[in-house]
Amino acid sequence: MILPIGDDQVKNGYFPYFSYGLIVINVLIFLYQFSLGPQQCHLFNLTFGVVPTEIMAGQDYFSLLTNMFLHGGWMHLIGNMLFLWVFADNIEATIGNVPFIIFYVLGGVAASLVHIAFNLTSNIPAIGASGAIAAVLGAYFVMFYKNKIKVLFFMFMKFELNAFVFLGIYFVQQLIAGVGTLDPDTAQTSNTAWWAHIGGIVFGVLMGFVWRATKKKDYKPMV
Repeated sequence: MILPIGDDQVKNGYFPYFSYGLIVINVLIFLYQFSLGPQQCHLFNLTFGVVPTEIMAGQDYFSLLTNMFLHGGWMHLIGNMLFLWVFADNIEATIGNVPFIIFYVLGGVAASLVHIAFNLTSNIPAIGASGAIAAVLGAYFVMFYKNKIKVLFFMFMKFELNAFVFLGIYFVQQLIAGVGTLDPDTAQTSNTAWWAHIGGIVFGVLMGFVWRATKKKDYKPMV
């Protein structure tokens, strides 16, 4: 397992209030989920997670927003918050605080809509910040592809990878896993919403190109 633990930082940009604030909010909400106990937590997820059949029936549209603040377990939370901590601050520092939080929310909604499109008959609630974070990764891939990402390999070996390589591998993994779910006979046994990740990535990549085209004068190179 390869985990990101740091990256090159934007200098003299906006302080990433929302990036860090999102981590705090997600942790606090998870602690509340954890305090409910298994049965009540399941009902909580059913209520605030995004259920494709309910959205298709015109119900619970609010869950397109709330689902991105819920997590299914400690590892789910820690993994998502690690990626958010490493990658989100550079995006916010470059595009600004308010544009970043709007982008993050829209990325999460876009991810959920793509997940729904590929799971129209599903009654399983999809939860997690992964789709919104995938949008962050997509934008990072375009805007900071030359950055060095500090990674931890199997919890004991540290080294650096180019962001283009690290995120490129991540994106290919998501696509392969997503395509694998299209065939019922070969679908992977997983609770992961792969198409939400893919939808988030595509949204983030598109926005990354927009920002590179419109913010050339304000773009701050890495050091």
